[in-house]
Amino acid sequence: MKEIILVKNGELVLKGLNRSAFEDVLIKNMKRHLAETGEFKFTKSQSTIMVEPLSEDVDLDDAAECLLKVFGIAALSRAAVCEKNMKSIINTVTEYLGEELLSVKTFKVEAKRSDKKFPLKSPEICRETGGIILKNFNHLSVDVHNPQLTVTIEIRDGYAFVRGNNLKGAGGMPTGTSGRAAVLISGGIDSPVAAYMMAKRGIELISVHFASPPYTSELAEMKVMDLLKKVAAYCGAIVTFVVPFTEIQEAIRDCCPEEYSTLVMRRIMMKISDIIAKSQNCQALITGESVGQVASQTIYALGCTDCASDLPIFRPCIGMDKDEIVAVSRKIDTFETSIRPYEDCCTVFTPKHPKTKPKLEDVLEAESKIENLDNLIKKAAENAKRVFVK
Repeated sequence: MKEIILVKNGELVLKGLNRSAFEDVLIKNMKRHLAETGEFKFTKSQSTIMVEPLSEDVDLDDAAECLLKVFGIAALSRAAVCEKNMKSIINTVTEYLGEELLSVKTFKVEAKRSDKKFPLKSPEICRETGGIILKNFNHLSVDVHNPQLTVTIEIRDGYAFVRGNNLKGAGGMPTGTSGRAAVLISGGIDSPVAAYMMAKRGIELISVHFASPPYTSELAEMKVMDLLKKVAAYCGAIVTFVVPFTEIQEAIRDCCPEEYSTLVMRRIMMKISDIIAKSQNCQALITGESVGQVASQTIYALGCTDCASDLPIFRPCIGMDKDEIVAVSRKIDTFETSIRPYEDCCTVFTPKHPKTKPKLEDVLEAESKIENLDNLIKKAAENAKRVFVK
């Protein structure tokens, strides 16, 4: 029995005349995710992409698992291909979905007849198929509102498909269709979630991480790379720049009033990230900040850091509380990695009494006390270590 995967591409159907271009990017991303699984043929048909294995040794379980992490896929299902006649369709339903039918108590049948020349209309296909199912599986009953299993029959031009329930996909937009942005990644819970959420909207990611040895360890850097691998499983490889930040952090500690040190640090991080982002053709920066979560994330503090870069700054977690952010981190499997006890540079030299309602002119005055700051920023950006994470 020939088996394929049917991919539903969700909101791409709203793209009008541009839809084909978005679908082409989605197929490119699907091919990349399936590269180690085998060879496949991809066919676009209405709002569905058919993924057909080109050899019998392809593991469709693995293929489906890979595709569930591809942004742009709303849902997918494995389906059996059969001839376009009711005998073949009914035989395929009982054989292909037999185990699923035995494991549930309620079902319904849906039919989609793209080929209008097929002799039976959709309601007739449903009635005939449903009757045979009830006859062969007498423990079942029909529930058209909330069935445990929906048996779907699709009549296409060349053949018919039989499938069971859809599996929910990653949703969103295909990575690479919404531009490029640099995410400031720490070892915490928030920034990997922010990276995931913006990648889900079709943004291709690079990342910037700040390391301050000996105050931060190699284990802290490894932790960040592990987090990025979790995100890369959804959006593809992420070019990461590890910025040497020790000299700048020591200068902040030695020269700036303590209550402004975190804000000055955040502004300098923005400036360095801005340089790296522009060198990589990025159109925005991304952070994991949430209003009011810590002193540097008050509305006043965010205003002071925003003007350090002329790129737009995306903060997808801005209106979320910690429980909501943690829920996403558990969903994408970054939470357990994020809570490993290795400190990042954001926790180095933390002030006892940070300003929560800073004025920009006071922050700029504190920042001006660092000698040769522009040269330090340029040097840090130029000396960033480039790492390819996938």
